[in-house]
Amino acid sequence: MKKTHIIILVAIAALIVTLIIFSASDFSTYDTINSAKAKPGKYVHLIAKVDKSQPIEYDPLNNPNYLSFYAIDSLGGKTKVIYRNSKPTDLEKSERVVMKGKMQADHFECDNILLKCPSKYKDDKEQLQKTITDQAAPSGAGPTDSAYSKQ
Repeated sequence: MKKTHIIILVAIAALIVTLIIFSASDFSTYDTINSAKAKPGKYVHLIAKVDKSQPIEYDPLNNPNYLSFYAIDSLGGKTKVIYRNSKPTDLEKSERVVMKGKMQADHFECDNILLKCPSKYKDDKEQLQKTITDQAAPSGAGPTDSAYSKQ
């Protein structure tokens, strides 16, 4: 092999190793609140729901960039969440909340919040089921066919 071929192969191998190292740091999974508490200061993603039995603290007149609330995950873990940005619209109505941030000693310091609201699609799902049921009916069973058969 020529020296240039060897150099190109080594460069390609180095590029592949570099891409693997950088992409591995971007892969993230969803953590529970308890597992996030076990690794304080590490950037994690949490899926939880807003604890509506606790107050949501947000005063846009005094500090529009401070929101705090309590979140409960599916395993029952609970934590206070502090979000230093404006309150997302319909936070109270949200079924699930995806939060990105770092767990601190006594709270979760959130950088980003994504609301999940599957309930707004409920009516569409019921309509789709009705449409499927209507289309599955035999072609001779329609209301217009029975009306014509009586004549």
